[in-house]
Amino acid sequence: MKHEAMPSAVRRLPVADGGPGASVSRAAVRLDGGAGSSFVDRVVVEEPLEIRVGGVAVAVTMRTPGHDEDLAVGFLLTEAVLGARAEIASVAHVRDPSGRPLPNVVDVTLVPGAHADPERGKRVFYAASSCGICGKGTIDALRVRTDVLAAPVAGPPVFPPAYLARLPAAMRAAQATWDQTGGLHAAALFDEKGDLVVLREDVGRHNATDAVIGWAALAGRDLSGHALLVSGRAGFEIVQKCLVVGISVVAT
Repeated sequence: MKHEAMPSAVRRLPVADGGPGASVSRAAVRLDGGAGSSFVDRVVVEEPLEIRVGGVAVAVTMRTPGHDEDLAVGFLLTEAVLGARAEIASVAHVRDPSGRPLPNVVDVTLVPGAHADPERGKRVFYAASSCGICGKGTIDALRVRTDVLAAPVAGPPVFPPAYLARLPAAMRAAQATWDQTGGLHAAALFDEKGDLVVLREDVGRHNATDAVIGWAALAGRDLSGHALLVSGRAGFEIVQKCLVVGISVVAT
C-alpha cells in the first residue's frame, strides 16, 4: 500500500511553551587518576511521551524531546495504527485546563470518517514464569505488519558506493545535540543526489527513524528514491518501518 499525498488541511498546531529541550546542563565530577574535579556537563534528556489518537492513549515511548509531533505521526504510521497519512487532520501537544501545553503528551486528530487501530500500537508484554516476553501473542504482534507494507517501487534507483560513502560525514555534521553531549543516536534522510533532507536525533534509533518518517508525512513527501542512514545497527524494527513507508535504501 502506497500512502496518498497528505491533504492541505493537515497542520501542526503551535506549542507556546515547548517544555524541556534535547539536552540540559548538569554538575558533574571528572575523575583523573585518583583526583576529581568539578565541571558542568551537557547531557541528553530522556522522558516519556504519551501518544494519543483522538484523545485516546495509544502508546508511551521514552524519547528525547524536541520533535514530538514528527515522532507521534511516524510511530502511528509505521505501527499501522493509522493506514495512511491522509487520515491525519492535525497534531499538537495536549493542553491542561489552564491552556498550558503538556510537554510529554501529544494528540493526533483524524479527519472525519478516519479510524485508528489502537491495538496495533500497544506494546504489551505477556509475563509468565517460564519467560518474560514469550508467547504466541508476541509473534503475532510482529507479523501483523505484513498487510501494510508499501508496494515495491518499479525500477528502484541504484545508489553507487560513492553515494553511500558520503552519508556518514553529512549526517555527523548536522548532529547539533551530539556536538553538545557527545552521545546520541540519529537518523538522516537523503535524496537521490545525496543531499540531506532532514535529520532527527534521539536516545533511540527507532524514535529517530519514526521522527524522520513523521516529518516526511507531514510535509507530504514521497519517500521512494530516498536513503535513510541510522546510527548503530539496522535492527528489525528499523528495516520494517522503512518497508512500511517505501524508503528505498537503509544504511547504518
